[in-house]
Formats: sequence, C-alpha cells, structure tokens
Amino acid sequence: MRELHRTLFAERPHRVGSGITVIKARPIRRSLRYPGTIMRNLSVPSDTLVGHVVYEDLPRAIEFLCRAFGFREHFRYGPPDAPQGAQLLLEGACIMVRTARAGSSSPARCGCMTQSLTVFVEQIDAHYEHAKAADGVKIVEELHETEYGERQYGAVDLEGHHWLFAWHARDVAPQEWGAIVSH
Repeated sequence: MRELHRTLFAERPHRVGSGITVIKARPIRRSLRYPGTIMRNLSVPSDTLVGHVVYEDLPRAIEFLCRAFGFREHFRYGPPDAPQGAQLLLEGACIMVRTARAGSSSPARCGCMTQSLTVFVEQIDAHYEHAKAADGVKIVEELHETEYGERQYGAVDLEGHHWLFAWHARDVAPQEWGAIVSH
C-alpha cells in the first residue's frame, strides 16, 4: 500500500503579549493524496463540531475531564460557586460542558447512553495509557485499529458519557470496507 501521508514538523506560533513566540515543533501529518492539507481519512471526517455535554456535578466533571483525558479549561460561565458551563479544549477539539437543566440529564441519572463523542488526538497510545491509569475511567473498548483506518479506544467517564479517542492511522475510502457512499 502506498503511503498516503507524511509526517512533518511544524512550529506552532504562540502569542505572548503583543509579540508572537514560537513554541516547540510538533509532528503534523500531511496528506499526499490532498497536498497542502493535514492528513484526513475519507471514512472518518473530523471537521469542527462542538458537542454540548450535560453533567450533574459540573465542577467535578471539569476536573475529571482535564485530569483523566487531558482537556484544558478555556473558560467558565455562571457564578463562581455554581458554574453553569465551560469550554474545554484538547488538541484541535472543543467541547462545551454544562449543568443539567429541565429536560436534560447525564447518562448516570437517566440510566442510558445519551451520545458518543469522538475526539482526535495525535499521541493515541500515550493518551490511552494515561486514561487507563486515571481513577474513574472505565475502558469499554481497548485500543485497536478499525477496518476504516482509525486507531481508537472507547471509555466511559464518571457520569456515564461514552468517549472515543482516535487517530487517523490510514486513509481508507468507505467503499474499501463495505460502506455505500450516498452522494
């Protein structure tokens, strides 16, 4: 199979005050099939979508997601002693977490899975090992490579939300693994 990507090292700019400081170089997987673009997988697009996830105990959830899965808190809103929501970031992913309100609940409260979120991370093996060792994480799908080209694992958090963490291992067209493209 011919190589469909190559790894480059790119310097990431970081704004400090009025100037820009360059921080450490990070590997960036560039696609050979789509020159000038970051590696993509035709079977699993990773364009921006901001998920909103409901938690009964928001401060505890924020601490957990940052500690166990490596998110970092960007901002919170609402009273300091009773935050209503927050934005969390992990590499290129962004999620909103918020407190439960009328008509919404966490999976732990309602007793069923409410959604599954996939977050793409560069260092999937290290991410998996970190999450597996973290208190409160339940691994429900061991790290493996899928037929559609993702290296991924599944985990459930402290309030029952299902998370998939993945990395594009191979560029696989949907037809190659049996999917039927509708367009």
